[in-house]
Order: sequence, then structure tokens, then C-alpha cells
Amino acid sequence: MKHVARKRFGQHFLSDAGIIDSIVREIAPRPGDAMVEIGPGLAALTQPLVERLGRLTVIELDRDLAQHLRGHGQLDVIESDVLKVDFAALAGQLVVPPATALRVVGNLPYNISTPILFHLLDFAHLVADQHFMLQKEVIDRMVAPPASSAYGRLSVMLQWRYTMENVLFVPPESFDPPPRVDSAVVRMVPLAEPPAVDAARLGEIVQVAFSQRRKLLRHTLGRWLEQQGFGGQFDIQRRAEEVPVAEYVALAQAARA
Repeated sequence: MKHVARKRFGQHFLSDAGIIDSIVREIAPRPGDAMVEIGPGLAALTQPLVERLGRLTVIELDRDLAQHLRGHGQLDVIESDVLKVDFAALAGQLVVPPATALRVVGNLPYNISTPILFHLLDFAHLVADQHFMLQKEVIDRMVAPPASSAYGRLSVMLQWRYTMENVLFVPPESFDPPPRVDSAVVRMVPLAEPPAVDAARLGEIVQVAFSQRRKLLRHTLGRWLEQQGFGGQFDIQRRAEEVPVAEYVALAQAARA
């Protein structure tokens, strides 16, 4: 299929056979897995996956690509913006023995990768694992430890719920057209017993904390906690990037609305 990449969809199509093989090895698809691929595009990754799975559900926004994919007898095509997809309903349809939970994969559009990650956060309890190709800079932020320049809101919100690993570097020349950035593949495995916390409350706290990351927290989170009437103990003589994930979670548990 001849298809011109569309900038508005952030399309960069994977074309390196060696990289594709490496990604498939990292995903390790098995027959019967309840797998969903986001943004299958020209099916470079889709085809080797479905050959191993037997059946695959794909989510594609581009109307022309979705129409082309419907011609494949082993694909179930959802033509939609992934941010509008109810993965709970999808899990209810797809997860049957021997599968135990959804497996989600994809080459995420770089222009909306963070919103997709946050959308999927709501469904983490239904997911076995996620393998995504993303801008390397984004993955660096996802896996960053405290007290590093890449550590931020994305790090905290994802590390609260997943263990994550950067498993593969992908250079620009692996795509057509080549992006102007390096890419990588991340493995995300939901924690079996994540801390019980109000995700919205945690998100609010973390957003306030990192709103002015160069300043001490007394200027941002300290004032917010005071407005909330929080009377507990929390060291605000630090910068946001110095606070470990566990401390943000504990604060969200203590500072319930």
C-alpha cells in the first residue's frame, strides 16, 4: 500500500526489519494472548505479531489505513482515536482463557504519547504488560530516578503504577519518514499490588509540585497544602525532583480531599 505519512497524525512508519524483529522478541507474543496494537500504520509490526498470535485487535485513527487493514483476515480493526477507546470494555471482549489480561503494544504517535500513557493508566489493573515505541526523551523521563533532571510528573505518575524498563534503542533511520529524534522501546508492567491512592489527588499534588520545579516546594506545594488545611509532616525545603515517588504517594494518602 502506498501511503503518504500525515503530519497531523504524527505518522512515522517503522521500516527496519532488524529493529522489527528485535521489538517482536521483546514483546514475545504467544498464541491466545489478548493483544491490542495502537497505531498499526502500514502493519510493519502488525504482521509478525499476528503471525504468532493468530488474531490481533488494532486501533487506527487514519481512515485510509483502517480500511486497508480491514482486508486482513486476522485483524479486528477499531477505527478510533485511542483516547476515546474504553479499554475496560475491550478487555471484557478479548480476555478469555488462556489469556488473563490485556497486552498492549504500539508505535505511539509522538505528538500525543503522554496523553495516551495517562489514558491507559486508568486501565492498568486490566493489563498484563505494555510495550511502546516512543521518543527516547519521553522514555528517559518515564524511567528517571529522583534527583535527576529527567525526573518529573510523568516519572512519578507512571512509576507509582508500573515497573518500567527501556529495552531497545531505535535510531531515526529505522523509520520512513525519519523523525528528527531518537526513539526507544519501553516495557511497562503494572505492579501487582500498587499503593492504594486516589489517582486524581496524586496527580494534583504532583502537578502543583512540578509547576515551578526550580523553586523549593515551600513556594508551590507548601502553599497548596496550607490552603488545603493539611496539618501533617512533609519536608517542603526541597525541590520537587528530590522527592521519591513513595513520598508523593504517602502525601496523597495523608492529604485526602
